[in-house]
Amino acid sequence: EGARVGILDADIYGPSQPTMLGIKGRPGSPDGKTIEPMEGHGLQVMSVGFLVDEDTPMILRGPMVTQALGQLLNDTNWDDLDYLIIDMPPGTGDIHLTLAQTVPVTGSVVVTTPQDIALIDAKKGMKMFEKVDIPVLGLIENMSVHICSNCQHEEAIFGQGGGEAMAKEYGVEFLGALPLDMSIRISTDIGVPTVAADPDSQVSGMYRAMARRLAASLSVKAKDFSSEMPNIVIN
Repeated sequence: EGARVGILDADIYGPSQPTMLGIKGRPGSPDGKTIEPMEGHGLQVMSVGFLVDEDTPMILRGPMVTQALGQLLNDTNWDDLDYLIIDMPPGTGDIHLTLAQTVPVTGSVVVTTPQDIALIDAKKGMKMFEKVDIPVLGLIENMSVHICSNCQHEEAIFGQGGGEAMAKEYGVEFLGALPLDMSIRISTDIGVPTVAADPDSQVSGMYRAMARRLAASLSVKAKDFSSEMPNIVIN
């Protein structure tokens, strides 16, 4: 809402942002060295999905993946961004470590579903960010409840409250929960984000509320210089 936002699709093996945002075409390169970000819905976007055909698999070893990510990040002419959001693949592999070691990341957001098997992996991600000194700004629970498209009945088919309980366990902010709602699936399949397809819907309100909480957390983080100040003791 007024901010200049970029999205870097860091899932080299399975890029999804071009489809989810409905952006087609190839990025331009004015000087043959750098590339211009693609644009859609007010966002600047870069993804390896813009550089290969949709059905082309990325058969790359770890070092080549990290090199590709570095080029997407550093060779893109991002235009005066307020926020750059990096959409990470699942896991704790080469891409995550490369970002942690080479990019000054302000913070991370962990996304999980509420069932126990997903929380196990989410906890590993939380621990990884802790080890590489990247603050976890908050946690989001996806697919928290299923909402019937006919009667609007809500059912917690993946369990209930797992994400919020995990946030409390690790002392991070619970940014919010998103339902398993057909409208989200439809909007991402057709390439129009929910907040653009139906800005007044309940789900769009959930997205906005989580974005505001995250922006507030980031603003506090940006202004907190206490760790850099000397400890003054008056006797």
